[in-house]
Amino acid sequence: MHLRVRSECKNDTTSEPSPWVETSLLPKGIPGTAAVDLSCVWHNLEYMACTWRPGENASSDTNYTLFYWFDGLENPKKCSNYSVNQGIFECIFNLTFPKVTSNYPAISILIRDDSEEIRPVCASKNPTTLVKPATPRLLTLSKTNDRIDVKWSSSETFPKNCLHYEVKCCNGDSDSVWTSEINSVSIPGIDANSKYTFKVRAKAKRECYNSDFHSDWSEEKSIGEKRDSTIYVVLIITIPLIVAVSTIILLVYLKRLKILILPPIPDPREILKRMFGEQNEDSPSSAKDDPMNAFDRLIMEEEIHSLILTETSDSTNLEKENRG
Repeated sequence: MHLRVRSECKNDTTSEPSPWVETSLLPKGIPGTAAVDLSCVWHNLEYMACTWRPGENASSDTNYTLFYWFDGLENPKKCSNYSVNQGIFECIFNLTFPKVTSNYPAISILIRDDSEEIRPVCASKNPTTLVKPATPRLLTLSKTNDRIDVKWSSSETFPKNCLHYEVKCCNGDSDSVWTSEINSVSIPGIDANSKYTFKVRAKAKRECYNSDFHSDWSEEKSIGEKRDSTIYVVLIITIPLIVAVSTIILLVYLKRLKILILPPIPDPREILKRMFGEQNEDSPSSAKDDPMNAFDRLIMEEEIHSLILTETSDSTNLEKENRG
């Protein structure tokens, strides 16, 4: 504590007051043992939760105790609902006022230990800056034509029209946020074949409470059916495959069709060889007595006479070489 004192004349307004005399009163305890990082939240105007960490020089068995008081409270009260989680202390105490209003007295908080070695710490908190509304409960989702109606519960501990709400809608990978002054909202322009997921949170209005705390998000609720993306993946893979196979089959078919419509033109030289070979090698009598049809015989003669012509050419060359 830091104190200053001066004196002045009670009835003489023309005289100057004396200079200030200053002194300081240091708290008991070892430096670095006081609680640090004190933070408090007033939940739904019903209870306050304060958290803090032990001082760096405090021993591990330090038992901190929280006291609080405010104008209108006869005696300071001790908080008894303690918990410790990963080295962080928390204490919760009921804090309500007979009349709900936006003007509340400051809350004084003292944290100390019974040991004189632990230095106490004192802080004053404005409760209107610590307000955190309760989490809304998402009640109903209903779909009408191309609109979805969303409704949720509102807190009964706040004055009327002191809360506003945020509604978050998720549709696939896209998120949209709507604000509402009441506990319902209508979302237009929806897709009947899509799935929509909603959640809501509340926040105190600035004209009522100067707090930056939002409530926690409500539990998510969904409406509508989500399209199965597996069908689209199968179609994306199957359609190009079908088109490729169909193209190959069509190309093969067109090639065969082209052969049938436009057969290859025979070589005139092969026709002449076939004609002359037939006259030289086959007699008229054998041609008349052959029981094979003309088409099959022509094919066989073509293969046989080709070999005969080739062998005749070779033998002629050998005879010329011997004569030479």
